[in-house]
Amino acid sequence: MNLVIIIGAQAVGKMAVGYELAKTTDLKLFHNHMSIELGLKFDQYGTPLFNEINRGVRELVMDTFIKHKKGLIFTFVWGFSLKSDWDFMEYIREKFKDYKIHYVELVADIEERLIRNETKDRLSEKPSKRNVEWSRNELLKTMDKYRLVSYDGEIPYDNYIKIDNTNLTIEETAKIIREKFNL
Repeated sequence: MNLVIIIGAQAVGKMAVGYELAKTTDLKLFHNHMSIELGLKFDQYGTPLFNEINRGVRELVMDTFIKHKKGLIFTFVWGFSLKSDWDFMEYIREKFKDYKIHYVELVADIEERLIRNETKDRLSEKPSKRNVEWSRNELLKTMDKYRLVSYDGEIPYDNYIKIDNTNLTIEETAKIIREKFNL
């Protein structure tokens, strides 16, 4: 059983690569906005109600996949300077202890991310990003507030790869992941 965790900053291509990877493997994609968008239907981002819904949906999906022994792709924006995000990664490692866990970090330059921030597929899947001006400003503000790219050697886990996908297609990026981890 495989768990692929795709991490990276906003609009780096986590969801798009995850969908391509799901199309070409037996894994299913659970991208982070699936739970975020549901939570936003009930309250604002970061409120206790939102956080409980977001966390609860993620728990349910992950527990269900583990129960049925199914492979999963999960995407996550990891703030490397946030202890809570490191704790969440450790929590997932423990939860999926019977799985082979593969870590994929995607990075892309800011110009490319700003273009990707406005793609049709992104806006279709992520209603909260449809206010493109707000989304762009949030992307830039978050980049200044959090460290969303790991330092070389910082991620201590086996089965890790960092891919600069600035100039790669979705298909090329997914192929690198498939080949690296024999998926």
